Amino acid sequence: MPVLLTIVGRNLPGRDCGPHTGVRVALQVGKAHVGEVDADAPEVSWTTEITITSGTSGVEPDVRGPAVHGKRGERFLYLAWLERTAAGTHAMFRRAKLQLDGIPHDVLDACVKSGALRAELGLTACDGLPVCASVRPPRIAWTA
Repeated sequence: MPVLLTIVGRNLPGRDCGPHTGVRVALQVGKAHVGEVDADAPEVSWTTEITITSGTSGVEPDVRGPAVHGKRGERFLYLAWLERTAAGTHAMFRRAKLQLDGIPHDVLDACVKSGALRAELGLTACDGLPVCASVRPPRIAWTA
């Protein structure tokens, strides 16, 4: 079943944080960085289509889509953090892994019916740098 997934990020770390300058954040689709936004925006959002297959006798539901990475049972989305290089381009320096196994089953069921799933999270880690590594509830809220 196709579902529109909207990711909303708040509390961004700023364009200059720690040793990083010209910081931007983007959704990683395949190897491309899509929807780059300056990290001093008040809020960022991306929308991508996913497909959710229902689980069958002992098999968990599965999530797939162009922005979904990983193998069955370990699927996730990447938010890529980019910084300005000396050449004036942007290069990735860290990523946040939005773990899809953290979506509650009742939310998955509801979003299949509604056709919409929403993820909300803060994008600044406790050290003031961009959030990175695996992100699961309660650091991310999943709603249908």
